[in-house]
Amino acid sequence: MALREIRMFEDDILRKVSKPVTEVNDHIREILDDMAETMYHTPGGGGLAACQIGILRRLLVADMGEGLLKLVNPVITEKKGEQLVTEGCLSFPGIWGKLKRPEIVIVHAFNEYGEEIEIKARGELAKCLCHE
Repeated sequence: MALREIRMFEDDILRKVSKPVTEVNDHIREILDDMAETMYHTPGGGGLAACQIGILRRLLVADMGEGLLKLVNPVITEKKGEQLVTEGCLSFPGIWGKLKRPEIVIVHAFNEYGEEIEIKARGELAKCLCHE
């Protein structure tokens, strides 16, 4: 595992659309591991998308205190309720905003082994998955 550089502020890659992952393999697992290590070593890190380390692939890691999630090609398939949240971003340190997010989301994705999974997230984790 390695720490990756987090892209900041005006980096163009942060505004580009990430492409789906076509095969979950050792290279993808290595990227997910690096993303997790980078997130855990960055103050305030609860989630990280691959574009934030310069990789335009639909990958994310998140840990809001319930354990590490490593997601490949995540898609929010359902949203319920509403919550007012304060949220920041590792790519925009020191900037916080208040906004509305769903209280509950259902996410379909693949795990790091290429297995289909469904996650029902509430509260902070729902906020994080929407953000990433």
